[in-house]
Amino acid sequence: LPLMPHRDGYVFTGWYRDEQCTDKWSFSEPITEDLTLYAGWEEETESIPFTDVPSDTWYSDSIQYVSQNGLMMGVGDTSFAPDMTTSRAMMVTILWRMEGCPVVDTPITFVDVAPDQWYTEAIRWAVDAGIANGYSKTAFGPDDTITREQMAAFLYRYAAYIGCDISADSELTEFTDTQNISDWAESSLEWAVDSGMILGVGND
Repeated sequence: LPLMPHRDGYVFTGWYRDEQCTDKWSFSEPITEDLTLYAGWEEETESIPFTDVPSDTWYSDSIQYVSQNGLMMGVGDTSFAPDMTTSRAMMVTILWRMEGCPVVDTPITFVDVAPDQWYTEAIRWAVDAGIANGYSKTAFGPDDTITREQMAAFLYRYAAYIGCDISADSELTEFTDTQNISDWAESSLEWAVDSGMILGVGND
């Protein structure tokens, strides 16, 4: 089951229990029986408002999706900054918004996560859900650029959190730089590559 399916000319609104798309289903709900779900769609009514996202780029459809669904914001009224690096805080915030911005009351022990930042509640939820870990009990590194293996780990744990199959047949044998993969990230990267969530960067 794809989390965010694609249909040209339409914006995906979520999975629903009924064909009329009035009873929305959340991936965090437990599955106790066979379940038929229906994809909800809304016809696209607006184009990307960002002047730095050409319509013929490989990522334009994705940016339109995350923008229209409130998962990512621009850096200004007309700028998205597609080549800007992504931070650890940005990544957990995207996943938090995908879940509808849930509120949890787990105490934050990270001294580098102030209580009033735009990402504070997202980090609180991600740690509580077991999706993201800090470098230690007191350091999360919210402004650090997220690495590819860290991103794979966040996505892997999120997939497990919402009940997706996280088994993988790939062993990353097609890549020549596997010696650089951290031990804690190996299973995450195997799943991410096997599922097509992350691809190589070329030259094996």
